[in-house]
Amino acid sequence: MSESKETGKKRKNSLRLVAACGIMAAFVFLGTQLRIPTSIGYINLGDAVILAASYVIGPFAFFPAAIGSALSDLIAGYPVYIVPTFVIKGSMGVVAGFIMRHPHHDTKLPMRIAAGIVAEIIMVSGYFAFEYFIYGSAPAVASVPFNLIQAGVALAIAVPCSYFLRNARV
Repeated sequence: MSESKETGKKRKNSLRLVAACGIMAAFVFLGTQLRIPTSIGYINLGDAVILAASYVIGPFAFFPAAIGSALSDLIAGYPVYIVPTFVIKGSMGVVAGFIMRHPHHDTKLPMRIAAGIVAEIIMVSGYFAFEYFIYGSAPAVASVPFNLIQAGVALAIAVPCSYFLRNARV
């Protein structure tokens, strides 16, 4: 293949990745808007979309996870959470994506579950640390059960969806 054809193919793949990230950021935003209020914040379905994105686009899931979730905090009226959410949710996407992109692991159920668990540990511990620093220990501890519920629901939705998304060659 000539160098110009290779360059054209790389450019086309890059454009597809950028488009996929934009679309997935919108889905993360929408999933995060489907929420149940709690005493400190809310439980949402955004994590399920983040995990599904990591199964599809690998570590580049950082971008839709970080952008979609942070925008959702902005719209929901939680400006103090925008930066921590950007970092925490972006970290979830990139870490789960790296785990899923490891050779020989992306089709095995244990690795899909492990990627989701590691990502959700990042979410629970990240928000605990942030809330502990901002609000103190009692509110930080009180948010953990809600974050664990959100994590469990995300795993229950994302793992089965990941098979559909990979098989559909999204």
